[in-house]
Amino acid sequence: MAKTIQAIRGMNDCLPTETPLWQQVENTIRHVVAAYGYNEIRTPIVEMTPLFKRAIGEVTDVVEKEMYTFDDRNGDSLSLRPEGTAACVRAGIEAGLLYNQEQRLWYMGPMFRHERPQKGRYRQFHQFGLEVFGIDGPDIDAEVIMLTARLWREFGISEHVTLELNSIGSLEARANYRKVLVSFLEQHLDVLDEDCKRRMHTNPLRVLDSKNPDVQAILGDAPQLMDYLDDESKAHFEGLCALLDAAGIAYRINPRLVRGLDYYNRTVFEWVTESLGSQGTVCAGGRYDGLVEQLGGKATPAVGFAMGMERLVLMLQTLELLKPRRSVDVYVVTAGEGTQMAGFKLAEQLRSELPQARIMTHCGGGNFKKQFKRADKVGAVAALVLGEQEVLDGVVTLKDLVGGEQTTLAQSEVAAQLAKLI
Repeated sequence: MAKTIQAIRGMNDCLPTETPLWQQVENTIRHVVAAYGYNEIRTPIVEMTPLFKRAIGEVTDVVEKEMYTFDDRNGDSLSLRPEGTAACVRAGIEAGLLYNQEQRLWYMGPMFRHERPQKGRYRQFHQFGLEVFGIDGPDIDAEVIMLTARLWREFGISEHVTLELNSIGSLEARANYRKVLVSFLEQHLDVLDEDCKRRMHTNPLRVLDSKNPDVQAILGDAPQLMDYLDDESKAHFEGLCALLDAAGIAYRINPRLVRGLDYYNRTVFEWVTESLGSQGTVCAGGRYDGLVEQLGGKATPAVGFAMGMERLVLMLQTLELLKPRRSVDVYVVTAGEGTQMAGFKLAEQLRSELPQARIMTHCGGGNFKKQFKRADKVGAVAALVLGEQEVLDGVVTLKDLVGGEQTTLAQSEVAAQLAKLI
């Protein structure tokens, strides 16, 4: 007997019992982004490796340790996408969508990182992301955050998430801040772990979001980035806060909320929760006005966010807020000469008359008992029974599988009766 082949560690199947949950989440997202006038973009799963090296940075963990990278037959270095923003920017530049234009785009799909798999974090994971190009004011930052707030209301989790907000200012302001931050950290080398010591010289702002409790303890006395912001960034942040206040969206200013890459600027935000243990971030975003130019386009203001779908689905399951629709509403039972084709015809007619109904016809033979057992197993609420006599008389027996009532109807009356049951 041949040895069975299993899925790659950290790359999971989404089974038929789970896909209805995902579809519910995805449909809600599509409904909300459409309500704001955003357009979907779909980019390839595989991109040229330099795209991510230039966008994310060669000295980051994502590029150094986590990307799935390989050479193709032409000798080009390719990578499975670890995130969606870089590919979105590349597509926008290549198609001429960004320069002197406004674009409000969204995407959804699989990403890949070779991390240690854990609950809510996998090597193949899925993200929903949103990117806006060509608008530089705080109003679009506010709209993006308002959109996420509406998502939480649609999912029923507004009380379980908190918005954290900060401004990281301009590149020049951060450069000035880095100097005083490094000077502060050098006075506490005995407390810093090896990861923080490494970051202190390559990406010191990332020390601010260290998960080490000893490091967090000394950071309470660290200089605040907000004190080093340029005037334009301060005005931008004040404008954003005023818009959120007017919209009734509560937030908490977190001075340690940062991004480590130079193309990020001004607004950064995260929605966090205590419902997922250590995996507390549900959605993260901010402005990245420098990325389009960094990837070869003309300077273009931009803002966006991304959220992990697995984490969101897990949260909704944990809070018992996902109630997927049943996969089958009506089961068509047939027995006798010529009844199966009559059953197929009836089912096709009803699919046209009741496009919202989910109708399954029995296949594979078997008596009435076997077919009704199958109808119960798939969760149908109604069965349509066609025997030889029903076919001759042009009628059908409708059985309510929940209430147990049974009626015989003309086939022309079936759709109206089913609409009341499903």
